[in-house]
Amino acid sequence: MGCYECCMRCLGGVPYCSLVATLLCFSGIALFCGCGHQALTETERLIETYFARNLQDYITLAYIIQYFQYVIYGLASFFFLYCIVLLAEGFYTTSAAKQTFGEFRSTMCGRCLSSTFIVMTYVLAMLWLLVFALSALPVYFFYNMDATCHTIDILTETPASINQLCVDARQYGLLPWNAVPGKACGMTLSTVCKTREYRMTYDLYIAAFVGAGITLLALVHCSMHLAVNQMYLRKLRHRAKEERRGYDLYGQLQRDRGGTLCSPYPAITSDSS
Repeated sequence: MGCYECCMRCLGGVPYCSLVATLLCFSGIALFCGCGHQALTETERLIETYFARNLQDYITLAYIIQYFQYVIYGLASFFFLYCIVLLAEGFYTTSAAKQTFGEFRSTMCGRCLSSTFIVMTYVLAMLWLLVFALSALPVYFFYNMDATCHTIDILTETPASINQLCVDARQYGLLPWNAVPGKACGMTLSTVCKTREYRMTYDLYIAAFVGAGITLLALVHCSMHLAVNQMYLRKLRHRAKEERRGYDLYGQLQRDRGGTLCSPYPAITSDSS
């Protein structure tokens, strides 16, 4: 076997669909976890500086942010291991299984494993759809805040109307109703929107939202690929079973008639010189 044939054989065993899904999942999770973790830290700093004066007003929010950061650590570890297992399963079904069991054969353990991964990936996609929807909430909050700041910049010549434009963190459940001041209005709000912390937090939440969408796309792509691959292998197994049944029937009829039955399949002839 030459070098070209060896390379083509190795490239033929690469699960490209599983590889694309794994890369998408890795990039999406890295974007979601990294940007989400930093965005939560910056959110706590913004609330502490501009929306709450007393520690007791935002201590609950600080605990919730810390809890979500621990959840992000767990998500990053889990998806890192899960993507590696999915990629290994893709390599097994495309290369190792073909070399060991033939082109159209698979073991019962392999079929059960593939079915398990299909169900697990589908359940993860449904759960991650909820995470994707929840990650849009901080983007919605900062979008409203940015729109209010843009309105304030337009109405700078009428200070009376500017002071009526506010963003109340208590309405979004970030602070209790007795928090002081709990909101930012007028030029104070405009000053908040011009700070580096605000712009960076807004961009981080957008990046985390995009990362959640990429991860959802990777999970849907992986579940569809596994389901289609399972159906294709089932079809090939059924075809191979029918052909094997035809050969067995022909052999039985040939034995019953004393070996005089002609084969319905074309004979393979070789030229001899």
